Amino acid sequence: MRHRQRWLRVLLAALLTVLGLTAPAAYGQPAPGTRPVQDEGAAVEQVLTWTAGDPIDKYLSAPTTAVAGRTTIVFENSAATGNTTGMPHTLTFDVSDPEYNNDVPLNILANPSDAEGGKHTAEVTLTPGRYLYHCTIPGHGSMQGILTVTEGGGEDTTAPQTSAKVDGTQNADGAYVGQAAVTVSAADDSGGSGVEKVEYAVGDSGAWQPYTNPVVVDQVGSHKIRYRATDKAGNVAAEKAVEFAVVAPDTDDTTPPETSATVTGEQNADGAYVGMATVTVAASDAGSGVNTVQYAVGDSGEWQAYTAPVMFHDPGTYKVRYRATDKAGNAAAEKAVEFAVVAPPAEDTTPPETSAEVDGTVDSDGAYVGKATVTVTATDDGSGVDKVEYSLDGAPYVAYTEPLVVDRTGRHEVAYRASDRAGNTSEARKEAFTVVEGGGVPAPDCPEYDERPTVFVGSVDSGVPNRMTKSRCTINELIEDEKDWSSQALFLKHVDEVLDALADEGVIDAREQRTIHHAAKKSGIGKPGQTKGYRKLFDGSKESFAKWQHVGGGSFGLNEDGSMTSGTTKAGLGMLWFPERKYDDFSLKLQWRDDAPGDGNANSGVFVRFPQVHDHPEESRPEWVAIKYGHEVQVLDRPDGDMYKTGSVYGFDRVGLAGAGVTPKGTWNDYEIRVVDQHYQVFRNGKLINEFDNTGGQLFEPPRADDPGTDGRRYASGYVGLQVHGVTDVVSYRDIRIKEL
Repeated sequence: MRHRQRWLRVLLAALLTVLGLTAPAAYGQPAPGTRPVQDEGAAVEQVLTWTAGDPIDKYLSAPTTAVAGRTTIVFENSAATGNTTGMPHTLTFDVSDPEYNNDVPLNILANPSDAEGGKHTAEVTLTPGRYLYHCTIPGHGSMQGILTVTEGGGEDTTAPQTSAKVDGTQNADGAYVGQAAVTVSAADDSGGSGVEKVEYAVGDSGAWQPYTNPVVVDQVGSHKIRYRATDKAGNVAAEKAVEFAVVAPDTDDTTPPETSATVTGEQNADGAYVGMATVTVAASDAGSGVNTVQYAVGDSGEWQAYTAPVMFHDPGTYKVRYRATDKAGNAAAEKAVEFAVVAPPAEDTTPPETSAEVDGTVDSDGAYVGKATVTVTATDDGSGVDKVEYSLDGAPYVAYTEPLVVDRTGRHEVAYRASDRAGNTSEARKEAFTVVEGGGVPAPDCPEYDERPTVFVGSVDSGVPNRMTKSRCTINELIEDEKDWSSQALFLKHVDEVLDALADEGVIDAREQRTIHHAAKKSGIGKPGQTKGYRKLFDGSKESFAKWQHVGGGSFGLNEDGSMTSGTTKAGLGMLWFPERKYDDFSLKLQWRDDAPGDGNANSGVFVRFPQVHDHPEESRPEWVAIKYGHEVQVLDRPDGDMYKTGSVYGFDRVGLAGAGVTPKGTWNDYEIRVVDQHYQVFRNGKLINEFDNTGGQLFEPPRADDPGTDGRRYASGYVGLQVHGVTDVVSYRDIRIKEL
């Protein structure tokens, strides 16, 4: 019905315009600060005007109500509106508070010296409800207000009814002793829209402020409290006032207040305040209490009430006098502070210049041997460098204070940036490089080895980058999710201790800390019935290496760094296998590295689910037991030659190198072979590169006489082993571990 009435009024106004007549005022009187206008053939529009000037705690004028529809917003902060300092102001409609309308994202910056002379307009469409607006410049937080928008129609044209009463102890003359409390009441019964707000002001010229509780006045002297109310339709009650006097209680206080003043702000080398100085006056009285505090500028300036810190923006030399009286009438002696304000230097809008240099011993491939040292420099000819930051391998930025030493093998990327004292921050730049083993740098003492790109807890991917920490271990390696935990509570306690330390180091932020904790809880590690952790089959020690047996040609040797290497001393095809037990469903994890000499790539593989080698005495070559009765998961990054590349199930399921994430030769690779029933999954560096279901068939096409065929030749359980393919097929292995599923 309201919309129909609005359109009838619009049509009537258009008709009267055509006839050359004047249309009657729509919806009663225009709201304060608005000017209804008419656009031919369009809906009723209105103009809402805000003005600003020298004060930084209030707009000089602002509308309180409006009618829904097309609206022209005018914001003027100019010499014409009283701005003599050149101070900029903004008019911003808040779109973040759900209690107010959020459909007008308005943000206007105006100052007298801009291209528009400080007067700006914007076309918006207002909807019924309330809009919260404010100034976004720091220090201007009190410049704010609420604009109430109605659908119009003239339903409520009656202002609220208001009244006030003064309470307190009165003397024989009617004055209030010590203090008085003013209670304001407002009702809006006739109009029906309800009271929107109640306001009060002190004295004849005090600013209006929201009334929420009785106003307590304890200052000795005569007082006037003005009050008014506004309903939700925008009707404002006529201003009313109460006047009264407050006198001091009987006292023998003869001591004046204690007073002091401080000047704050940014100072230059000469002690002058740059851009602005703020004078704060304090007064205290242990007797009857402070009654008034006043200040004056210069030797002859008029005294005025001190209510808030006083700011000085214009360059010059200042003297601020101040004094106070107590409620017994005692006056403190006048004091003063003197200071100077100078103009700030030209605005600095240019960020610092940054550069980085990577130093170290470089091999023939351009990799840094053992470690790399990254030195970051930053210069700024304007306000000066404030801080320099860096991020290693995607970790959060931390302060750069000295050259960064990176001695963890692998590919690394250092991002760096700098900020100046004016707040300008340079764009991040990056340096990428590779560190290889050598130079006598010991390997980090990490509980596990896990360089997957994101943090996994068990099988739960948190999505948080698996960053390097100050211990030279990754986050995954410190969590120890492969350990056999007796309870989930102990595991979660361990995870939280690790995460707290990483948060203190700046490796992760608070959100990432919560995310990894939730992943740890979701993983179920340590709960009753959960599978046990990984068992080490080879940990780099002589004892664990001695548990493996070699059959066939070739050889494996144990290295000082805790790895084993194949193919270096003896030619021929052979296998190193772990004879202690067979495994059914399992996850086998290890790391391998292609160390083939020259430009070629080495050929090797991981054998799984093959029978006891010595149970087949008919075999003249026992290493073929694994090939013919088990499965070989291939290790071969060579782009040509054998069609079965890394991740292939040899003879059954081919995988190319395109999707395998091939790493440079000489780089450690993380390998996981997961087997459940007859379903095989192969992961390289955390990425699934092959899935295979064992459904039968020959190993060789066409079949050979020594192919075992389809009659039970692939087992549901068996042993694990490593292949040596030849004297030049040099592959190193380390950190071999298995978990039964």
